[in-house]
Amino acid sequence: MTYIVTEACIKCKYTDCVEVCPVDCFYEGENMLVIHPDECIDCGVCEPECPPEAILPDTEAEAEKWLKMNRQYSEEWPNITRKIDAPADADKFKDETGKFDKYFSANPGEGS
Repeated sequence: MTYIVTEACIKCKYTDCVEVCPVDCFYEGENMLVIHPDECIDCGVCEPECPPEAILPDTEAEAEKWLKMNRQYSEEWPNITRKIDAPADADKFKDETGKFDKYFSANPGEGS
């Protein structure tokens, strides 16, 4: 099992999860984070730290499509190892659905 990030992270990009990850397996895109599935040690400490509940175990029914996406972008985006400020309007997008089709960006973030 591994944990993955879903579309609920898009436009929110809270990094509380990054702060608690013991193996630094988060990678930063322009407007979301992903988890490298081969680096994740399945500890689960990140899941309760995510305000929009964007982190799921890969055993959840909807996780398969997100697992592929997390794998792909964790190979392309920079590693992020410390908490950064969330976007100023993150709370506005926290409960929105359908964010992947509306807002997803394949551009990398700045990393840290």
